[in-house]
Amino acid sequence: MSPRPSLSRRRRPALALAAAVTALGLLTACSSAVGDGGSGGSGEPQSGGVLKVGTVTDLVPAAIFTNSNDTINLVIGQVFDSLVDYPIDSLEAEPSLAESWELAEDGTSITLQLRDDVTFHSGRPFTSEDVEFSIRQWADPKWTVQFQRTAAAITEFDTSEEHSITLGFDHPMNNVLDLLDILPIIDSETIDQLEKGEAYVGTGPFTFESWTPQSKLVLDRNDDYWGDTPRLDGVEIDIVPDAQSLVSQLRSGQLDLAQGASNRDIESLAGTGDFDQITFEGSERQTYVGTNVENPALSDPDVRRAIALSVDRDRVVEEVYRGVGYPIALPWPEYSPAYDPEANESLQQDLDEARSLLEGKDLPPLPLEYSTANPNNEAIAQIVQADLKQVGLDVELVPNEQAQQIEKLIGGSFEALWILDHAYAQYTPSSLAVSAYPFNAAKNTSNFLDDQYAAHADAAWKQPDPAGPEAEAAYADLNADLLDNLFLIELSTTFMQAVSKADLEGVSWTKRSELTFGETWLDR
Repeated sequence: MSPRPSLSRRRRPALALAAAVTALGLLTACSSAVGDGGSGGSGEPQSGGVLKVGTVTDLVPAAIFTNSNDTINLVIGQVFDSLVDYPIDSLEAEPSLAESWELAEDGTSITLQLRDDVTFHSGRPFTSEDVEFSIRQWADPKWTVQFQRTAAAITEFDTSEEHSITLGFDHPMNNVLDLLDILPIIDSETIDQLEKGEAYVGTGPFTFESWTPQSKLVLDRNDDYWGDTPRLDGVEIDIVPDAQSLVSQLRSGQLDLAQGASNRDIESLAGTGDFDQITFEGSERQTYVGTNVENPALSDPDVRRAIALSVDRDRVVEEVYRGVGYPIALPWPEYSPAYDPEANESLQQDLDEARSLLEGKDLPPLPLEYSTANPNNEAIAQIVQADLKQVGLDVELVPNEQAQQIEKLIGGSFEALWILDHAYAQYTPSSLAVSAYPFNAAKNTSNFLDDQYAAHADAAWKQPDPAGPEAEAAYADLNADLLDNLFLIELSTTFMQAVSKADLEGVSWTKRSELTFGETWLDR
């Protein structure tokens, strides 16, 4: 592979232009902040002001690298940089802290040329040793990151040059650039403080100033940022655990932007003309029903298939997500090399077939756990409960706080059924099968361990060309595994959403679902 060209600064999509997307006939998130400045602003970029953001979830220091709640994502997106950046509309990585890179022909090493003008917020220069340190942190099981297997497969580090590093792998890894996009570069000198939630020192456009648990986080502009200096003076993140209170504070002007409201509330706010709906196009999420296959009632594949055939996916998309998304049977977004349109239609609701599969089975009521972090989750749980009732399967709804839900996700400790969404299907398909908590063939939330699935996951991972015919054949095998076993029952592909006041401009987001405010301004 020839070296990638260098760029003078990060390139991420900003909410400044409208574009058409997908067969949904929707506008992308880029269109949602298009307008005339909302409250009479000039429409020209302005400097100054503090952005007030509200979320329903608090920071969890032990989970800071898990990509598991909005506040964590906000901190990572503002405070840290990655080595490369994927644009939202492709898997063609672009430079960030790495100016260029070259992958060996056999796929077993990559050499990166690093920027020489970057400093951490402490003032310490960024070097190749920081890349090694960050990858080794992610390879450490204590952080329970989803890309731990990928990071651990990097076994050689040549840091003999300050601004160049060669990484050697155990085997060809076609998702190494996925890791380099997702991995934040971490400061080795403050790692102990990071673990305690006392300091987050990165190289990003904003510096971490303070965190008051269950209340507020304060970020300040990084005047020494290696890219364009942010226009905002800072960002304040208010923790508002109740979604309705979050919406009320946005309406009353206490907040400029909110994450954690239901799609229905976001649609209603945007309909007034005073607020803009931000849809993270290109950073798809998949909503699913998970099954613990070690539960005797769910160890039978026929029972899992009956559940899959019972759920009205169209209703989930239309009623809960307000049409923002599409029903699925497999996790891949429509542009993925693993996407199979015919297979994706294979689990249409069929209540008669579901009843037939359950005939003669004496199944107890099963708990269905969901997170209270967003009202969407309870609405989906109620739909699933009603649909399963129609085929004779009783489920009891169990609400969990988001931190508890994620702890169970990572530990594989759900009793029976659960509802969550997952990411990473928007990346190289092998990343899902070897990295994501619900799918990892070596250890997953469903406790589904299968030699054939593990072999197919490894085969997909080790193909040097992630879009070549051999890789596509491996993806087809993975699709067959997922549909035959149904340890995860996919419902819909959708997009995370936020809602902002109409005078907020230049909001961006990453493919990994982090809002970024490096180019944001308040048009007042």
